Amino acid sequence: MNVEIIEKQVKEILHKVRPYLQRDGGDVTYIGFRDGIVYVEMLGACVGCSALDTTLKDGIEAILLEEVPGIIGVENI
Repeated sequence: MNVEIIEKQVKEILHKVRPYLQRDGGDVTYIGFRDGIVYVEMLGACVGCSALDTTLKDGIEAILLEEVPGIIGVENI
């Protein structure tokens, strides 16, 4: 699949989940995509939060793996 298409889909999904993070004082920014890995930066209340790994893996990563072909993981920078 075309990298530009993957990036567009990832950005759309992050835009949809962003309000849920912002409601709790956090946020997420798309950094890039390489070799099947989506790189994001968690911001605000997400930084240092004990639920960060759960939010990232069970939330954002799970949605991206299900919705976007070619994604194999998500990493916080």
